[in-house]
Amino acid sequence: MAGNNFTEVTFFILSGFANHPELQISLFMMFLFIYLFTVLGNLGLILLISIDSQPHTPMHFFLSNLAFIDVFYSSTVTPKALVNLQSIRKTISFVGCFLQMYFFVGLVCSECFLLGSMAYDRYVAICNPLLYSVVMSQKVCRGLGVMPYMIGFTNSLVSICVVSRLAFCDVSINHFFCDTAALLALSCVDAFSTEMVIFVLAGFTLLSSLFIITVTYMAIISAIVQIRSAAGRQKAFSTCVSHIMGVTIFYGSLIFTYLQPENTSSLTQAQVASVFYTIVIPMLIPLIYSLRNKDVKNALLKAFQKLFP
Repeated sequence: MAGNNFTEVTFFILSGFANHPELQISLFMMFLFIYLFTVLGNLGLILLISIDSQPHTPMHFFLSNLAFIDVFYSSTVTPKALVNLQSIRKTISFVGCFLQMYFFVGLVCSECFLLGSMAYDRYVAICNPLLYSVVMSQKVCRGLGVMPYMIGFTNSLVSICVVSRLAFCDVSINHFFCDTAALLALSCVDAFSTEMVIFVLAGFTLLSSLFIITVTYMAIISAIVQIRSAAGRQKAFSTCVSHIMGVTIFYGSLIFTYLQPENTSSLTQAQVASVFYTIVIPMLIPLIYSLRNKDVKNALLKAFQKLFP
C-alpha cells in the first residue's frame, strides 16, 4: 500500500448525529426506551406463541420468525448507537463494523423474503382454504422459514466480501451504524464495480420479494372480490390487514431511505429514515400483530387470565 494516500484502516468513527450535541441525551433516552420495548415486545410475542395451548398454525411459525429477526437486527444497531451517544470517541473497530453490516444486511434481507413467505401463507389460506393444511405442511413451512435466511445471509456475505476489499481514505462514517452506502462513500478508489454488485443484490432482494408479495395479493384480492357475502369478504380481508400494514411500513421506509438523491440534505433525511426502519419498525411489529391478530389477542388474554385468575 506504499505510495498511496491511505493507510490501513483499523477502526471507523460513527459520526451520525454528532453535529447535534444538544440532542444526544434526548436521542439516548428515546432509543433506549424503544429498544427495551422492542426486545420485550418481540420476545414476549415469541413466548406467547410458544406457550399458547392452541395448535400452532403456519402463521404462528412465521410470526415467531419475524419477531426473532426484529429483535436481532435491532440489536445489531441500537446498543452500539446507545454507547456512542454517551461517548466522546464514537468508534467501532474495522472487524466490528463489518460484522455489524453483515448481520444487519443479512437480517433485513431475510425479513424481506420472510414477508414474502407470509404473503404466500395468506394466499393459500384464502384461495385454497380446503387444502391449506396439506399445502402448508410442516415441511413446506420449514422450507419457507429457512429460505429467507439462506438468501439473506448469502446476499450479505457477497456484499461484505466486495466492500471489505476497498481502500478507505477516511474513517468518519456519516451515519450512526455501518451502512453499506455510507462505507462506499469513504472509498478512495474507483468503487463502480462494487457499487454495481451492491445495486444488483439490493435490487434483487427488493424487487423479487416485492414481486412475490404483489402477485400473491393480486390473487388474494381477486379471490376476496368473488366472495358473495360482505361478512365473508370482511373476514378474509381482516386476516391480511396486519401483514399489509407491516409490509407497507417496512418497504416504505427502505425505499425512502435508499432512493434519496445524494446531497447533504438527503443524508440527514436518510439518517432519520434509517432510525425509523432500524429502531422504530421492530418495535411496531409486536404492536401491529398483537392489536390486529385475533389469535394473538386470544393468546394474550389467556396468558393474563392465568397470571391474574
